[in-house]
Amino acid sequence: MSEAPDPEVVELATKIFDLARRGETEALVAYVDAGVPANLTNDRGDSLVMLAAYHGHAEAVRALLERGAEADRINDRGQTPLAGAVFKGEAAVIRVLLDGGADPAAGTPSAVDTARMFGKTELLELFGVR
Repeated sequence: MSEAPDPEVVELATKIFDLARRGETEALVAYVDAGVPANLTNDRGDSLVMLAAYHGHAEAVRALLERGAEADRINDRGQTPLAGAVFKGEAAVIRVLLDGGADPAAGTPSAVDTARMFGKTELLELFGVR
């Protein structure tokens, strides 16, 4: 039988995920620099990068990637941060993720699939596909 998570740890994790959602880069990276894993994920498998990317915070994404976060970390639904950014139309985040090594073909649906689904031909060209 496993123990229930420490409420203080849960509260801190919730705060850190909220910082990523809000794009509060300085506070977010202070926690990462102090030892919070750059690849921390929530109960749905969403990483800090996923949350920052989905909510359009390119600088937070860049800062996390610079601290070792994975650009292609897939969540529990098979989605990548890049596919989320494509879905949301976050051009600056897409560029940061690509610069950080994100694979447009990773995940289900992938960023390529998502761009095709929404007819975003300029992104398909950026990804080097048709």
